[in-house]
Amino acid sequence: MATIDDSQPALRRRAPKPKRPAARSRRVAYLVLLFVASVIVVDALVGDRGLVAMLRARHEYDELSASIARQRAENGRLRDLARRLRDDPATIEEIARRDLGLIKRGERVFIVKDAPRKN
Repeated sequence: MATIDDSQPALRRRAPKPKRPAARSRRVAYLVLLFVASVIVVDALVGDRGLVAMLRARHEYDELSASIARQRAENGRLRDLARRLRDDPATIEEIARRDLGLIKRGERVFIVKDAPRKN
């Protein structure tokens, strides 16, 4: 039977490894840090001021800008029509003839109706 001699070098004897509580706490800290980072990333994507909200706001801004541009163009057209109706006699006459069916003195109106087709 062999016995362990104290005179042997220390390298041959193996001491049991002590369990390291620092390694476990380091792993827990890593998992907590990973969870916090993932919460921050998710909030940055879908939060009140996140990426999705910013893209939605930008799309709405583009739609409203286009609507404003259309309204400005329509306002310009109506402003020009109002100016012509105030100042241009030819425009006034055109509107009176077209919408009201008015004619000048001495003019004759001819109403042309299409004849029915014979097959």
